[in-house]
Amino acid sequence: MDQSKMLQLVKKRLPDNRYAHVIGVLNMATALAIRFGVPQDKAQIAAILHDVAKFSDRDWMKSIIEKEKMDPLLLEYHAELWHAPVGAYVAWYEFGVKDEDILNAIRYHTTGRAGMSDLEKVIYIADLVEVGRKFKGVEELRQLKEQGLDVMMEACVKHSIDFLVSKNQPVYPDSLKCYEYFVQQKGKVKE
Repeated sequence: MDQSKMLQLVKKRLPDNRYAHVIGVLNMATALAIRFGVPQDKAQIAAILHDVAKFSDRDWMKSIIEKEKMDPLLLEYHAELWHAPVGAYVAWYEFGVKDEDILNAIRYHTTGRAGMSDLEKVIYIADLVEVGRKFKGVEELRQLKEQGLDVMMEACVKHSIDFLVSKNQPVYPDSLKCYEYFVQQKGKVKE
């Protein structure tokens, strides 16, 4: 399926403001892909589809999580997390995306995880810092691209964790493992 067809189908599933966000993520993911040598076509497909399940019925998403034997821990956390793994399911079954890296970029765009591919990092970051995002500190996160993809990713996941903690919300274990992964990579001592 070509990208323009994907965009048309995604637009039908989302309110206008969320579709505008998808376009922002698409643009940011394309720029980051160019900057960091990630295949643009993969970044664009993942960006277009990253929120495809965002406004899906919660009972339906729960049934997909159970039926597809996704991590049952998801059901113990806020339903806001569900659209990412369910979005990967939709990308596979409805849009014919079979590339595991693209599917993982969709699956982990809200939580991150340890050992992310560069494509996964690009989509996670693009989702957080696309031009429509206006939170305090977003411009500083955008500027980190000059320091590299991993520096940017670590700062973005740390920002997300700090935000959840400030709101007294639980942090999904994949996010904590993602952050720990980056800290441990920096902390390796060279002898």
